[in-house]
Amino acid sequence: MIPSQMLKGVLEGCVLKVVSGQETYGYQIVQELKNYGFTEIVEGTIYPLLLRLDNKGMLKSRLVDSDIGPKRKYYSITLLGTEVLKEFRNNWKELDAVVNALFRGEE
Repeated sequence: MIPSQMLKGVLEGCVLKVVSGQETYGYQIVQELKNYGFTEIVEGTIYPLLLRLDNKGMLKSRLVDSDIGPKRKYYSITLLGTEVLKEFRNNWKELDAVVNALFRGEE
């Protein structure tokens, strides 16, 4: 289980990564993150994050009719979102290298 404070620092980048692959909606994003091991993620965590990313211009959204209920909001990544994702990836690589170097040899 990943502590929530640690997760908050990386969740934005992970959501951008999921959305960068294809246009998708909140529930699918949650399922995709769970498939990668983010087992504690719930929709109540993702929807406010999606709204913030949309408001910041990193995602764009559109409503689509659904056969099984209310309209769904689908998200796709914007050019700004792609740039932020690239920056996140570079920062993550640097952080990963530093933390792994620190803990190397302890296992």
